[in-house]
Amino acid sequence: MHALKTRVENGRIKLDQPTNLPDGAEVELVIVGGDELDDEERARLHASLERALDDEDAGRVVDADEFLAEVRAET
Repeated sequence: MHALKTRVENGRIKLDQPTNLPDGAEVELVIVGGDELDDEERARLHASLERALDDEDAGRVVDADEFLAEVRAET
């Protein structure tokens, strides 16, 4: 499946290119640059990021390359 480029014009979605989709085909739209987080999920994400930054400030960090090497060695 390939992506089709569209734009909104006067509240209507318009394709920028022709398509050979059959009549009745269902199309799922995803807004570019947005996400699907609700307010509670976004708040949890921001809290998690704050905790991560606090951990970094306190020196509670692990070298990424060393961590990945350990994970790979376990598999």
